[in-house]
Amino acid sequence: MEIWLSVIIAVAALVAGFLSGMAYRKNIAEARIGRTEDRARSLYEDAVRKAEEYKKERILEAKEEILREKTENDKEISERRKEVQRAERRVLQREETLDRKSDNLETREESLNKKTEEIAKLREEAAQFHSRQLQELERIAGQTQDEARQALIDRIQKEAYHDAAASVREIEYNAKEEGEKKARNIIALAIQKCASDHVAESTVSVITLPNDDMKGRIIGREGRNIRSLETATGVDLIIDDTPEAVIVSAFDPVRREIARIAVEKLIMDGRIHPARIEEMVEKAKKEVDNQIREAGEQAVFETNQHSVHPELVKILGRLRYRTSYGQNVLKHSIEVSHLAGLMAAELGADIALAKRGGLLHDIGKAVDHESEGTHVQLGGELCRKHRESTDVIHCILAHHNDVEPQTVEAVLVQAADAISAARPGARRESIENYIKRLEKLEEIANTFNGVEKCFAIQSGREVRIMVKPDDVTDEGTRVLAIEIAKKIEKDLEYPGQIRVNVIRETRATEFAK
Repeated sequence: MEIWLSVIIAVAALVAGFLSGMAYRKNIAEARIGRTEDRARSLYEDAVRKAEEYKKERILEAKEEILREKTENDKEISERRKEVQRAERRVLQREETLDRKSDNLETREESLNKKTEEIAKLREEAAQFHSRQLQELERIAGQTQDEARQALIDRIQKEAYHDAAASVREIEYNAKEEGEKKARNIIALAIQKCASDHVAESTVSVITLPNDDMKGRIIGREGRNIRSLETATGVDLIIDDTPEAVIVSAFDPVRREIARIAVEKLIMDGRIHPARIEEMVEKAKKEVDNQIREAGEQAVFETNQHSVHPELVKILGRLRYRTSYGQNVLKHSIEVSHLAGLMAAELGADIALAKRGGLLHDIGKAVDHESEGTHVQLGGELCRKHRESTDVIHCILAHHNDVEPQTVEAVLVQAADAISAARPGARRESIENYIKRLEKLEEIANTFNGVEKCFAIQSGREVRIMVKPDDVTDEGTRVLAIEIAKKIEKDLEYPGQIRVNVIRETRATEFAK
């Protein structure tokens, strides 16, 4: 019982202590809250007081700023007002000046109108005076104004024609003198450096036989051997009374060469029958093909040309068996290449282009008997097909003036071609063609008015023309020579160049009695 009483007392003491503690804490908290409220109230009042002071300061600053801006605006407005006033004064002054100028212009306009009327009257009087003067001049001169004008025009035309012909003569003389001097030096140097050993060469078409009995063996029984030969080679074998010789006739020089080699091999072998003939012809074809390729490669090597298409090299080699007026075309092409390159070096032109154009300029002659067209057109098509440059193709197309030369190299190829073909002994032509060319040359000259006589001299290198002195003046001879030269260039084909000499002679004859 005492234990429980002690427990109850202890619990009661604990409760009383807890309650008293709680009461103490409450009093302390209330005291702290009171102090905090007082402090907060003090802070609030202090903040309100500072806010009021800050507000008053800002209001004062704003008032000062407004006052300052107002002062500045008033000042700016005052200055602008002054500027406006000054501008108004300037405008008034300009208006006054314009008014004065307007008055002056009106005065001057009136004066000008009066002068215009006076000028019109003077012009009318001058026109009337001019008309009377023209009528008087026509009466005195005995011809109308149009007739006098036409006479003046005719006289001026004659004088201009005379002056033009004189100028042409002087310019041509100076240019010719200087140009010929330089051209002679360049061409002489080029020819001297070239100095080709071979000028003319002709393809062999006569086969020598060891004896006349060989003719019978070539013909064979009932002509079977000769028929086999002609069929296999495409040539005509002419066996006549010529001792110990057989003539090979064919338009294609390559076929003719194949036939010649095949017949010579058959003669050396001694066995002549159709089977052997076919075998020898095949061997001859291979041999000629090799010779053609080697000739083309040698030509390319001699002229130092690289990257030439193999097919072009082979076609170029075929020119070995092609001649023009007795001149070997391959040798001629090599010579033209060297000449064009040497002249290009002297003139500062493209040496490689000039040499390449010179080497390929006549390549169309290798196929001109197989295709339609001139050798110039065929050569241009071949080089275009095998991707030669446009400049090389232009040199080929222009070397006979089929197109107008547009580059220095094209002109040099043209000149080198003429030099190689026109040098003495380079070419030969039949007497029939030679006579026809001379007759055509004289015929062209005789077609012009005023020509009395004409003579083709120096193997067709010069045409000498005598004119009627009453129909052609001294100045007209120069014009006539130019026109005849152009006509010859257009209508006639010839190697080299032709000199045109026009001669006018006036003779006065009187008899002393």
